Amino acid sequence: MIPVQGYTGQRVAVLGLGRSGLAAARALRAGGAIPLVWDDSAEARDAAAAAGFDPHDLTRRNAFEDVAALIVSPGIPHLYPQPNPIIAAAQIAGVPVDNDIGLFFGSLATEDWDTLDQTPQVIAVTGSNGKSTTSALIHHILQHAQRPTQLAGNIGVGVLDIDPAISGEVIVLELSSYQTDLARALTPDIAVFTNLSPDHLDRHGGLGGYFAAKRRLFAEGGPDRAVIGVDEPEGRYLAGQLAQGPADDRVIRVSSGSKLDGPGWSVFARKGFLSEMRKARQIASIDLRAIRGLPGAHNHQNACAAYAATRALGLAPKVIEQAFHSFAGLPHRSQIVGEIQGVTYVNDSKATNVDSAAQALQAFGNIRWIAGGLGKDGGIAALAPHLGGVIKAYLIGHSARDFALQLGGTPYEICETMDRAVAQAATDARPGDTVLLAPAAASFDQYPNFEKRGEDFMARVAALAG
Repeated sequence: MIPVQGYTGQRVAVLGLGRSGLAAARALRAGGAIPLVWDDSAEARDAAAAAGFDPHDLTRRNAFEDVAALIVSPGIPHLYPQPNPIIAAAQIAGVPVDNDIGLFFGSLATEDWDTLDQTPQVIAVTGSNGKSTTSALIHHILQHAQRPTQLAGNIGVGVLDIDPAISGEVIVLELSSYQTDLARALTPDIAVFTNLSPDHLDRHGGLGGYFAAKRRLFAEGGPDRAVIGVDEPEGRYLAGQLAQGPADDRVIRVSSGSKLDGPGWSVFARKGFLSEMRKARQIASIDLRAIRGLPGAHNHQNACAAYAATRALGLAPKVIEQAFHSFAGLPHRSQIVGEIQGVTYVNDSKATNVDSAAQALQAFGNIRWIAGGLGKDGGIAALAPHLGGVIKAYLIGHSARDFALQLGGTPYEICETMDRAVAQAATDARPGDTVLLAPAAASFDQYPNFEKRGEDFMARVAALAG
C-alpha cells in the first residue's frame, strides 16, 4: 500500500466505494487522514462498513464542512454530461476534488528515497486503443530484463494498492481518460500516448474534451520523456507541442505503417519490421512477423511504443526483442486460444468498438467473424472497408439484426448466442480459417463484462477440442 501524504489529521471525503475508492480510503487512513466514505449503493456502503469504515452521508446539507478534499472514483462524472450532485456540492463549497491517481503521484516519493541507490521511476500509458497491451508489454520486458517492476492502474491492481517502490524499480501504469482528467498531480518520468479515436465523448463533452483529458498526462507534470503515437493529427499536435525542435530526443515519435524521418528519435513499424531511428540513422531493427503474442498492425504499434519506453530506460534492443518473443499477449485481446483441425480460434472480446474491431479484422485472414452485442452509435457501418478478409459473419446479441443490415455483401448468419455462433463457425470452417470473436459492441446485453464474454467463447472452443 502507498500511504497518502499531506492529509494527516484531516477529514477527506471518498465518493464511490469500488476497487479504487476503497483502496483510496485505506491509503488515506494509513497516511493518518480521516476518511469519510460514501456510495449511492447500500450494498457498497455495507461492504465499506465491513472493512472498518463508517459511511458518511455526503448528500446531506453542509456535508463538506471541515473537509479537506473529495476523492472521486473514476466512473463518476465531474463535469460532463453533468456533474454528480455530490461533486457539484463540493465544488460550490470550494473543496478540492481529486482521484486516486492524483493521490498516488503526490504520495509515491518519500523521505526513504534519499537512501536508495537508484531512484524509482514511473511509466504511464494512455490512449484510446492498445494501452493495456502496451502497459503489460512494458512490464513484461522489464521482468525479462530482471528489473524490479509493478503494474497497476487500469490494469492489474489499483495504484494505491502497490507496494512502496524499491531501489531502481519501475512502476508501469495504464491510465484511462477518466483517470487523467481529474488527477491533481500527474508526474510520470515517461509518458506514453498510443493513439486517439472517438470514445467516451459524452463524458468529455466531445472529441476535443476527450483529447484534452489524455493530454493532461503530458502537460501537467512534464515527463522527462514522452512516447507519442503520431498516426493521428492529435498525436502529431501533441508531439509538436512537447518538442523544442525536430532534433529534441525527449520526444520519441511512434508509428505503425509510416516511415518516420528527421533528426529526432523515432520508432516505427512497416511491413512487419520495427525500426529505431536516431539522428536519421537506423539504430536497430526487429522482425515482428513471427512474434505470436503481437499479431497485426495494431499490436505492432503497441510493440513500437513499448520498445521506445524501455529504450528510454536504457534497455538494449536485443533484450527487448527477446522479451517480445516470450510475451503471450493479454486475455481477450487478439488472444489465440486454440487451433483445431487447422482452424485458429482468436478471442478479442475487448474489441468493444469499431476501431478496435477494425484492428482485429486487419490482423488475420480467412475470417469467420463472431460479432454483436449491445451496439454503439453508428453500429458497424464504419467497418465496411475492413470486411475483405471476412468469409462469413456470425451475429449475436441485441444488435445482431441491426449489424446484419450493415454488412453489405458479406455473408452472415443470425446466431443470437455464443454457443450457436461458435458451433456454426466451427462447422463451416476449413483449414487455414480463423474464427475471430471481435464483437464491435458492448457485452452488457448478455454478459456482465467483456471478460465474461471472452471466457464463454474460450469455454466453447475448449469444448470443441474435447
